[in-house]
Amino acid sequence: MNLNESSGKPVSAIVLVNTDAGGEEEVYNRLREMKEVSQVFIVYGVYDVVAIVEASDMETLRNFISSSIRKIPKVRSTLTMIIMESKLQEKA
Repeated sequence: MNLNESSGKPVSAIVLVNTDAGGEEEVYNRLREMKEVSQVFIVYGVYDVVAIVEASDMETLRNFISSSIRKIPKVRSTLTMIIMESKLQEKA
């Protein structure tokens, strides 16, 4: 599917975020406030923040990432992975 097409189906994505040095907490806190973000983590490694994003369709997701996440001060870059299939593990 072309990312410019709208399938009308709900879509989830993992968004990996690089921030300016020391900007992790500020970006994390901004993402926590956004209703489209279901989970957000500060992580160590190549990326600084990881967010799970949910949208009503692919077009809405694309617009949210472009006009909301990438516009947060101290966000340097993002990498988006569309979730095709998932399984949540139940805790015993």
